Amino acid sequence: MTTEKKYYCPMKCEGEKTYDEPGDCPVCNMHLIPVDEEIQKTNGHHHHHGHHQHKETTSSGSKGKYFCPMRCEGDKMYGEPGDCPVCGMHLNKEESTAAKSKTIYTCPMHPEIKQDHPGSCPKCGMDLVPEKGEVLSEEEKAYKKMLRKFWLAVALSVPVFIIAMSDVFGLNLENLASKKVWGWIEFALASPVVFYAGLDFFKRGWSSVRRRSPNMWTLISIGVGAAYIFSVLAMLIPDVFPAQFKDNQGNVHVYFEAAAVILTLVLLGQVLELRAHSKTNSAIKALLGLVPPIARVIRNGEEVEIPLEEVTEGDILKVKPGEKIPVDGVITEGNAVIDESMITGEPIPADKAVDDKVTGGTINGKTAFEMKAEKVGSDTLLSQIVEMVNEASRSRAPIQKMADVVAKYFVQIVVSISILTFIVWAIWGPEPAYVYAFVNAIAVLIVACPCALGLATPMSIMVGSGRMAQSGVLVKDARAIEEMNKVDTLIIDKTGTITEGKPSLKNYKSFGKMSDEEVLKLAASIDANSEHPIADAIVKGAKEKNIQLEKLESFESVTGKGVQAVYRKQKTGLGNHRLLEDFGASINGEAQKEAQDWQSTGQTVMYLVSGNTVEGIVSVADTIKPTSAKAIKELQRLGIKVHMLTGDNKFTAKAVADELHLDGFVADCLPDDKYKKVKELQEQGHVVAMAGDGINDAPALTQANIGIAMGTGTDIAMQSAEITLVKGDLNGIVRARELSHKVMINIKQNLFFAFVYNSLGVPVAAGILFPFFGVLLSPLIAATAMSFSSVSVISNALRLRKK
Repeated sequence: MTTEKKYYCPMKCEGEKTYDEPGDCPVCNMHLIPVDEEIQKTNGHHHHHGHHQHKETTSSGSKGKYFCPMRCEGDKMYGEPGDCPVCGMHLNKEESTAAKSKTIYTCPMHPEIKQDHPGSCPKCGMDLVPEKGEVLSEEEKAYKKMLRKFWLAVALSVPVFIIAMSDVFGLNLENLASKKVWGWIEFALASPVVFYAGLDFFKRGWSSVRRRSPNMWTLISIGVGAAYIFSVLAMLIPDVFPAQFKDNQGNVHVYFEAAAVILTLVLLGQVLELRAHSKTNSAIKALLGLVPPIARVIRNGEEVEIPLEEVTEGDILKVKPGEKIPVDGVITEGNAVIDESMITGEPIPADKAVDDKVTGGTINGKTAFEMKAEKVGSDTLLSQIVEMVNEASRSRAPIQKMADVVAKYFVQIVVSISILTFIVWAIWGPEPAYVYAFVNAIAVLIVACPCALGLATPMSIMVGSGRMAQSGVLVKDARAIEEMNKVDTLIIDKTGTITEGKPSLKNYKSFGKMSDEEVLKLAASIDANSEHPIADAIVKGAKEKNIQLEKLESFESVTGKGVQAVYRKQKTGLGNHRLLEDFGASINGEAQKEAQDWQSTGQTVMYLVSGNTVEGIVSVADTIKPTSAKAIKELQRLGIKVHMLTGDNKFTAKAVADELHLDGFVADCLPDDKYKKVKELQEQGHVVAMAGDGINDAPALTQANIGIAMGTGTDIAMQSAEITLVKGDLNGIVRARELSHKVMINIKQNLFFAFVYNSLGVPVAAGILFPFFGVLLSPLIAATAMSFSSVSVISNALRLRKK
């Protein structure tokens, strides 16, 4: 029984959907690719491509993850290094904290001496050496291999070029040997360049033809192959060529120098490209470099150095002055001033004391402390940051669709122009017309560079997302970067976003039979079972006043309203005015005026109700973050209207809105109200970003064009958002907007350059300037321009590292 052949879109426009018939994708029009039989057998775990097998992997636990920088097959990952089977570009390795090899330095004389950096042995003074020797990365191996081929090609191409251009250099080589002999010498020198140094390019070209996905290597293979084969035939059977191709002695002019030099220039471009590629993920490498290879764990009262991978949750670790913190955890003894700039982007060190959380990869100051490991391995914040940057750099931005459509037809158009160029020059060109036609047709094939188009967006996304991560801004995908640049309205929560999110008890007052202290005691007793920050503030305030709390029954949290319990067989509650409606209680004018006076100063007022009687009020206040006012002003300067949506009352909300000069606010919001407000603004044509930190913000974060989670908030908020701010303040949103703007400008610059380069280069190579200025583009110059076009795109993207 035979398996029916299936086809899929390399862009994954409709996810994992496969098609029964060959043809073009109905969404993006790219040519459908056959699913190999091996994939059908193994359900997508192995993918054979001719001579080289790539293993596709999806699990994070795989030994190696490699991806194509052009994203030819969407998010597809390969298990082995090599070249992309579609476009032929060298696969990039995805960096991860799990895959990072740790270099330990040791003394040859005293192997017990180990440290994570080079230096000298404290016992004998000898230089420390790597314990396992230096291991080259896959990128470095590919670079070294390509560099060796390049220098070999240079050594062989230079003499070929000198022989071919001897007349230009004033050398009369025919005094030493005949032209035919020199032709065979050129053949001998050029052949190793073609069949060794440049062999991979022809394999890539053949793969592209076989897969019916023509690319840059198709053009190079046709152009160089034509020049080389033409020259070999000219040497073997010169009589079959028209007289136009021959000189006075009947020798046909050969193009071995064109084939050799073009391949050498392409090799130079590849060397520079691989060199530049290694810098595009330098941000990830810098983040990975923050992790120390060893940790100092305390066991049985003694300090023991162990590899980082062996640290387990619950271990007590010792961190000495100036050392990097190995994992995420909480301080159990001592205090510290910690430099968190590499994670949060904030330059000011943070003071930490017992019970404060610390993050792996940050740097301890001048004191020693002990900490308990809470998150290790892939669960640490640093690992999650690296994973998010990897995901973002692999994703495709909507702006790339235009380049994808052009790239689909690009090679076919260039080949057509090359054929047309040959025909036009052969019919209307000056003598020798066929020679002009042949040379210009090759120049057209060589000068075109679809790679510059394909790399324009991915390179900027890769570098930009890494740079954003270093600034404490984590993006989920490329779409988020593009969309963030379009945002014109920002919705923010009050508690934890504008304010510190750590309210404290301010006032409490009785309106009935109870005393003020009894009102606070009962309010704190109800709140003792609640996890809300306001409840924590009331309980903490009562304890500070040495008030003993009561044990209540039937505690219940009422979403968006407050809490309730049973006290002395009486239903009792603490909450906002909505809770009063549930209890059927009303408040008299004096009590209402008192509550409003407190609210007008920014205090949040909670009503204590027993039965249907309001017994008193308790207020807390949450101070505005010092960074909020400046950040909001800067966002407004960038053209973004800032609205605050809060579950707090209108008086407190107005006090905060007035102080910060917000563009609008809505008070008494339930989670559903935030969602509806986002939808309402979107229906008015606004591009809305929503920033929040709580579970109640998740629906609105999901609905917004861009959801922004404050890193200090809950996991569900971070999962619902496209952008996460490691340090939960509004300055992160300013940075996100500014960096997304710079990334989009960089992408547009790259696309502009790629389009302009190809739009000008191809017509000039075809000879459009010849009738007016007598200018022709040599295939050698065309190869130089083509090689440097993609390098220019990558170099421009690398400028984002300095933003």
